[in-house]
Amino acid sequence: MQMQIGARTDVGRMRSNNEDNFKVVPELNLFVLSDGMGGEAHGEVASQMAVEGVAEHFTSYKPGASTAAGRTDLSECSIRLVNAVRTANRSIFELASKNPTHRGMGATVVAACVEGQRLCLAHVGDSRAYLLRAGTLQQLTNDHSLVAEQVRRGILTQQQAEESDMASVLTRAMGIDTNVEVDVDEHILLPDDALLLCSDGLSRMVTDPEIGSTLLTISDPQQAVDRLVELANENGGADNVTVVVVRISEEKKGFLRRIWRWLASPVDSTSSDTR
Repeated sequence: MQMQIGARTDVGRMRSNNEDNFKVVPELNLFVLSDGMGGEAHGEVASQMAVEGVAEHFTSYKPGASTAAGRTDLSECSIRLVNAVRTANRSIFELASKNPTHRGMGATVVAACVEGQRLCLAHVGDSRAYLLRAGTLQQLTNDHSLVAEQVRRGILTQQQAEESDMASVLTRAMGIDTNVEVDVDEHILLPDDALLLCSDGLSRMVTDPEIGSTLLTISDPQQAVDRLVELANENGGADNVTVVVVRISEEKKGFLRRIWRWLASPVDSTSSDTR
């Protein structure tokens, strides 16, 4: 599978400080996004530790080090993601516990790794992952928020949840305790799919139909990201907004690739192509 990537973070129109962070590691097909919380408690520090910590521990993970909550149905890639999030969580919690100026800081995280056709996802909080396939946008993650839980229980409608003053109250976040429960899932990717990771600065400002329409009409991932950030700001820009878009295409190889390489090579009547 081949991938094209676009990414951007923006402070928005109502905040003076950007507490969002993201990290893209193309050689690992790894994408990490985090929304910090804590304001004066340095939410931007927590989100930076989240994205850097996940990337670092994902890279240095030793196979067989631990399992993902005893699950045996997960690939090694997903287990690496879960353990990377857990390790980064402990680092954030320890810093917040030792340093009074950082007490109360925390962060969301959504991390994705593409391995062949397999998409591995791990997340904590209300930063989201979406998949656009055949013109249909699907939310792949479930928000760990108070109103989302009430919607799932039938207490609130989706519209009531979106209008609630409690929309930003999380039920799960990194850095709050020494251990954190990480949601993990796997999906199969197909050519022409588009994966989107975002902070709630996008999902609370731009509707799912607007997100889907933008991804559908703008094929270039960076241009799509830029337009989504613009839409969030045009709709109020009430929060920092961060977006990562990954477009999937089929890798060109096999017979046609050999023909292309042969046509592009200098003519040499003495050579023999054994590729």
